[in-house]
Amino acid sequence: MRRKLVVGNWKMNGTRTANSVLLSGVVAGLTPAGAACAVCVPAPYLAQCEAELSGSPLAWGAQDMSAHANGAYTGEVAAGMLLDFACSYVILGHSERRAYHAESDQLVARKTVAALAAGLTPIVCIGETLEQREAGQTDAVVGQQLGTVLDAIGADDVARIVLAYEPVWAIGTGKTATPQMAQEVHQVLRAQVAKKNAVAAAGVQILYGGSMKPDNAKELMAMPDIDGGLIGGAALKAADFLAIIRAAD
Repeated sequence: MRRKLVVGNWKMNGTRTANSVLLSGVVAGLTPAGAACAVCVPAPYLAQCEAELSGSPLAWGAQDMSAHANGAYTGEVAAGMLLDFACSYVILGHSERRAYHAESDQLVARKTVAALAAGLTPIVCIGETLEQREAGQTDAVVGQQLGTVLDAIGADDVARIVLAYEPVWAIGTGKTATPQMAQEVHQVLRAQVAKKNAVAAAGVQILYGGSMKPDNAKELMAMPDIDGGLIGGAALKAADFLAIIRAAD
């Protein structure tokens, strides 16, 4: 049985004061035996997470990292820097990074390799736009995105990644994927991973990142191949984030 995983993506939100209130509220409502959970926060707040979350059931991580270990890359953050703050996870290839920063499938794959080499767990995001979905290209698009990553890593590394399916058309648009629609894509992704490593594919956590909220979380995570959620806006409210975590239990 795959343990459910719920990860909050704060995106570019937060202040030291607001973060402290949010983190303490989430930790107070967690039970160690429940679903695995984490928050991925803006890089300036990683030190705060380390200070406030160490010893708690809530893990933490970053929202992006460089493919390079160090060097003249102004503004970039390396995997080793994330390790300095005891990060467990790093989100890679988020749809906003792909769209706003022109990140290619190849760059996401290189970042994945670098994260694995550092001992971080990469949460690799994949997903299609509304235009691509309406053109019947969903399987081809997500297959290309995932395939580029799988081609870059060894078969043994498959068990060390987390996938997140983000239907871009269902994020903040008012449009939603039904649980069955999401399940269909998750099933396709797991089958593709199985071609690389069948044993590992059975254990790989595939999260759903299409505007999961307290009112749809339980139904989504009841699907056989949906192993948790990558949560945006709802992760900024302790009550909502905890409700989603409880729905995963």
